Amino acid sequence: MLRFTRAAVCVVLAVFATAAPAQNYPSGPVKLIVPIPAGGVTDVMARVIGQRLQEMWGQTVVVENRPGGNSGVGAQAVERAPADGLTLLVAPDATFTANPALFSKLIYDPDSFTPISVLARGTPVLIVHPSLPVRTVPELVAYAKANPGKLSYGSFGIGTYSHLSMEDLERRTGIEMQHVPYRGAAPGLNGLLGNEVSVMLLNLSSVEEHAKAGRVRLIAAAAEKRAPALPDLPTISEMVPGFKTSVWFGLWGPAKMPPELVIKIHGDVAKALDLSETKQFFKTNSFERVDLSPRQFGELVQSDLEHWSDLIKALGVKIE
Repeated sequence: MLRFTRAAVCVVLAVFATAAPAQNYPSGPVKLIVPIPAGGVTDVMARVIGQRLQEMWGQTVVVENRPGGNSGVGAQAVERAPADGLTLLVAPDATFTANPALFSKLIYDPDSFTPISVLARGTPVLIVHPSLPVRTVPELVAYAKANPGKLSYGSFGIGTYSHLSMEDLERRTGIEMQHVPYRGAAPGLNGLLGNEVSVMLLNLSSVEEHAKAGRVRLIAAAAEKRAPALPDLPTISEMVPGFKTSVWFGLWGPAKMPPELVIKIHGDVAKALDLSETKQFFKTNSFERVDLSPRQFGELVQSDLEHWSDLIKALGVKIE
């Protein structure tokens, strides 16, 4: 007769306890909480991925928008949810990489989440109004220096990458432009189209059609590497060493999710991202697939947090 010590039995029970949620997942409807209003890029991303997962799981996947509190209302709802994977957060990177350094107080703890998957990386680009006689970053810098105080740039809010990265560009090149913050990317783009501002950083998917129609001019890609959709468009960092920005969207769960459950959800999301329909959506909207493990995802968050924290500190930007 086999005999087991109490410690051995406890280990076996613990293994079964953590494996069971993964084997039975999802046991009911899954809620994807988006901490920004409906209609934005993050919301659309959540709905596309949610639909694919719903078909895969045979369970209802609901996208729920909970804007407010600098992503805090939605993040807090997930932070307080059970760690069973039935309530997840789909959010832009700034929720965990910029907000902790930018805001004096947050209603959520950025450390109280489990990173699961990077859903996609956006393609930020530097654009100008076509009336501006510049076609490259060096020409923009030269024009700004020759016309001090004449240029203005738009952003979709104080503390967004469209603001912080433009401040960084000014700092690195020694130029000065007036900052005009708008309440969102769409109003900001409309401001540039109407020539209220001359320069802006925006995701390629938001401006691609306008660029083709000649209503805006693409100057440079703002990511570290050239955009696959625009391989001939140089990056800002090729001309301004040290410049860096990022735009990506991720999936998080509450803290203390069982590792097997995280692996299960990550694997299913990876399958959804590799479906032909999702690939076509990415191609149409100039998104890139990012294949990172949950551990690598956590490392990305930490790396970008350090980048934005250093930049925010250098710029002296703080929001109460």
